[in-house]
Amino acid sequence: MTTHILPALRAEARGAAHPSDPACVCGADTLADRADATVVRHGDTVAKAHAPDTDPAELDLRLAVTAHPDLAGVLLRPLRPTALPVHGRLVTLWPRGLPVDPEHPELAPWEAVGALLARLHTVPAHTLPPGLPPMRGPLKAARAVARLRAAAPDHPAARPILAAWRTLPPWARAETPYAHARALCHGDLHLGQLVRHPADSGAWTLIDVDDLGVGDPAWDLARPAAWFACGLLAPDDWARFLGAYQRTGGAKQLTVPDPWPALDVPARALTVQTAALALAKATAAGRALDEVEESVVDACARMASVPPQLENGPAK
Repeated sequence: MTTHILPALRAEARGAAHPSDPACVCGADTLADRADATVVRHGDTVAKAHAPDTDPAELDLRLAVTAHPDLAGVLLRPLRPTALPVHGRLVTLWPRGLPVDPEHPELAPWEAVGALLARLHTVPAHTLPPGLPPMRGPLKAARAVARLRAAAPDHPAARPILAAWRTLPPWARAETPYAHARALCHGDLHLGQLVRHPADSGAWTLIDVDDLGVGDPAWDLARPAAWFACGLLAPDDWARFLGAYQRTGGAKQLTVPDPWPALDVPARALTVQTAALALAKATAAGRALDEVEESVVDACARMASVPPQLENGPAK
């Protein structure tokens, strides 16, 4: 873990939360302590230490996007416009928000997610900061597969996962640039990337800019699409999500009556990513896959025998 940075990160959060009260003793909560992110909360302030290999210029460009006038209420804005180096890590400061309750999935705000993504995807490209890097969705999928290959290459469940991965086009495996319709994308959309922020009247807002960038907007819809295809997301929830996205006027290729040709490849990639991480983590913990994890592996086995639809993506 990354506990060596925790004292300095707590000090940053405390200083931002109480700049005129250095004697504050209200304490801090550790929200995450992983190799790729350490996050603490102090009062209404959250401090995040980003992954050690984070590029400072790219992170600052991603932070700059949060100030775009078309994204007010879409992306949570940091308390400071640039990252600060602390103990060899880049640290950003954020206002605290209230997350989605994981104990009540029936209350998940699928309409809000769809509407937020539609607004994100329709920001005019020429108004974005010059040099904004690609969104990192395909890279995260490739890293998940690399983790699987390192942790459990000979596990029986690895075979269908890797077979499904090989059916995907190179751009979806982060081997070549994405060269088709481009939009501003979140890059790692899931329900944990939503908070209610009191300053915005409690409306839902997207958080986490680490994977933000330009790319295929279908990638942001791919995880819910994959869950729906695997039977893990109820049809009504999928309809609420997609309907809100289309009513809000999202990317053109996703607002047609049947958007699945555009969603197919990204949804497959997210299915592989989910299965690869599940198997790697289960192997590290010395446990068997649970029922949900097995269902995602089974989906990979089905995918390997059915070629993906490539109508809305570059063929090579």
